[in-house]
Amino acid sequence: MDFFESQDIARRNTRFLLFLFVLAVISLVLLTNGLLYLLLYFQTPTNMLGLPPSYTWEMFAVVSAGVVTIIGIASLIRLHILKKGGAVIAEMMDGELITEHGGDYQKRVLLNVVQEMAIASGTPVPPVYLIHENAINAFAAGYSPGDAVIGITRGALDSLNRDQLQGVIAHEFSHILNGDMRLNSRLMGVLFGILMLYLIGRTILSPGRGSSGSGRGNSHAAISALGAGLMIIGSVGQFFGNLIKAAVSRQREFLADASAVQFTRNPDGIAGALKRIGGYSGGSVLEHPESEELSHAFFSEGVSFTFSNIMATHPPLQERIKRIEPYWDGAFIEHQEIASESESAVMGFAAGAASSTGEAIDAEAVETAVDHVGNPQATELDRARQILAAIPDAITEAAGEPYSARALVYLLLLDNKAEVRDTQLKHLREAADLGVYDALQKLMAHPIQPAHRIPVLELAYPALRQLSYEQYRLFMTNVDTLIRADNKVGLSEWAVQKMVSKHLAEVFEGQHAEPTYSKLSMVRPHCAVLLSILSHADRKASIPADEAFKAGQAALEENVELLEKSELSFKKLNEALDTLANLHPLRKPKLIKACVKTITADGKVTQVEAELIRTIADTLDCPMPPLAA
Repeated sequence: MDFFESQDIARRNTRFLLFLFVLAVISLVLLTNGLLYLLLYFQTPTNMLGLPPSYTWEMFAVVSAGVVTIIGIASLIRLHILKKGGAVIAEMMDGELITEHGGDYQKRVLLNVVQEMAIASGTPVPPVYLIHENAINAFAAGYSPGDAVIGITRGALDSLNRDQLQGVIAHEFSHILNGDMRLNSRLMGVLFGILMLYLIGRTILSPGRGSSGSGRGNSHAAISALGAGLMIIGSVGQFFGNLIKAAVSRQREFLADASAVQFTRNPDGIAGALKRIGGYSGGSVLEHPESEELSHAFFSEGVSFTFSNIMATHPPLQERIKRIEPYWDGAFIEHQEIASESESAVMGFAAGAASSTGEAIDAEAVETAVDHVGNPQATELDRARQILAAIPDAITEAAGEPYSARALVYLLLLDNKAEVRDTQLKHLREAADLGVYDALQKLMAHPIQPAHRIPVLELAYPALRQLSYEQYRLFMTNVDTLIRADNKVGLSEWAVQKMVSKHLAEVFEGQHAEPTYSKLSMVRPHCAVLLSILSHADRKASIPADEAFKAGQAALEENVELLEKSELSFKKLNEALDTLANLHPLRKPKLIKACVKTITADGKVTQVEAELIRTIADTLDCPMPPLAA
């Protein structure tokens, strides 16, 4: 199954989730009406014929509307909160943000593994949160790759070696790439509404509520009965919620396991992690009270269920291991030593990685990368390790701190012309937050290679996400000012601004694309803008723009026309991409391939074109792995 099919399945699972949610709500409405009927029956005197009180349709409608309103409002509020990104969920679990390893070997390995995985898959590096639990477990949370986080328990960090950690993180990256995170967040949101009846009942029964006076004894008894009844009904709702989680989650775990093996080319990694859980005294079950709400998002079963066969959100460990190692002997790993290793072992490869250059990229390599969109291979993981090794330590360290991370982005936008650069620096000296300009001055001694521009951005995202909203707004204003300092916008400048603005807007503004257009024919004008800009992008191309456009048009299989340069602008390009991001997942492969055919029509791809195509893919929520020169 490829990335686009997986995205489509996650989308269809969302509809299935809503269907199950509606059934659960209907059940709760009927149960609540039944509860009130019984309360009236026992509290209200019967009439002369000994019949129970009349429970009218008007009463039924009011009670039903009340239940639906309570559940609906609670779910919408929860969904709104969760849309702020995975950090909200990590903080619910009292997670500790890991900003630096501080000499902790396992933290260092973990951060490096996450960086490798992100660069290999073409996604922003997600912040990593440490969950202070002895169990071995992990999760990925968020609405999109731009606001995703990785959470991992202290038990996993202390008990798993590098290969096993890599297998676990690769599994979680599969959830990030395949749309499972968004589905999991929606699941948390809608199921919280179902839980509200239980919470209301518990509040009614809480100590100190009501009166024990003799004159109000019957009333107090009725209120207590109502509270107990709502708790029972809420528990039934919680049972339905766990069934929904199990129905939606189990098969996605098998897919994530298989993706992890494909990504790392090392079945022993993830299989070893599962075996370690099976032989570990602490298991994978967490003690935190919020873990039940997040149970479907964990790497392994995070909660113990009474009816484990039907309510478990994960397949049994033995079955998962057997899928990876068909001839497994059934033995778990009860204990293993985690020893500090050499620098090369931490990085996951031997020293001597090649440095990326700014030379042209082979057209065939770009087409291969398109086939690996959202579905990275072990070759991309190897390339990511080489890229990380080639980036100067000063740049890597700067990417991990909010002040210097902003300075890194500013560094990418400094103009080669002295007079323009002086204008840019003057603006930053006056407008940038305190300390950022000084950080930039130090970083100017470490120029960033063209091939490293996007990886450096990906490394900087966790630090940029730590900004306050006011700092974020000032940062984006400064980015725009730097770009317009010479009264024109270059393709590389646009690419930096587009990628940064997209992913930070997901975090700070809650902006996320949603499938709206089911056919390419519905967005032809925007396709024409995109292919036209790509046709004109390479000024040194050996073929005319109309020939490049025809190559893209043939791949798109839509009737679009080449626009003249005078008709194009970055404003139109932004509008086109923002619209095309809302395409149905299964329509995007053809569009991306059309873009690639356009830039490879002359048989070569420049670094600027490579940056451009990766930015376009990123904006369309189709993360493209790094391209090999």
